[in-house]
Amino acid sequence: MNKELKIVCLGDSITWGFPFGPRHSWTHMLAEILQVKVINKGINGNTTTEMCKRFNRDVAAFSPSHVVIMGGANDIILADSFDRITWNYREMARKAQEYGITVIIGLPTPMDDEYYEKMLGRLRDWLLEFARKNQFKVIDFAAAFYNDQGRLRTELLLADGGHPASVGYLEMFKQIDIDSFT
Repeated sequence: MNKELKIVCLGDSITWGFPFGPRHSWTHMLAEILQVKVINKGINGNTTTEMCKRFNRDVAAFSPSHVVIMGGANDIILADSFDRITWNYREMARKAQEYGITVIIGLPTPMDDEYYEKMLGRLRDWLLEFARKNQFKVIDFAAAFYNDQGRLRTELLLADGGHPASVGYLEMFKQIDIDSFT
């Protein structure tokens, strides 16, 4: 199937561009560089369960060629089970494949909180293995937030320790391999 390049980005506040808005999100930067339709379907506070429930309406209905799926931080904050999060990712990927949509996994960004970051690290490891097994491309958004010594670059985060500062969104965008969409 040879579809015109159209990308839906499904996620939470970090896809949406909180608190600055969608025009400051990595999704907007992606649309500008590719000069194609990039649909930002990030919703502040969304969990992967909510993302999964709205997949047909917010992804499939647009008949995109690609979907970038990134979430999980809100699930972890709300103490949802790891099994539920991974089930949701598997289900979203299954739905995408059913519709002939190329899946790209966005690794969740880090949080400046030891417990939450440990859980996010576990999720990132699982997502990398899931992507490898299914031959999905990955955007390692988390890598943007660490220096060469593996230390969290807190200057890229807002004071809440979980959302990117405006420069953090720019660094996230720099992690995207544009060739992932060809």
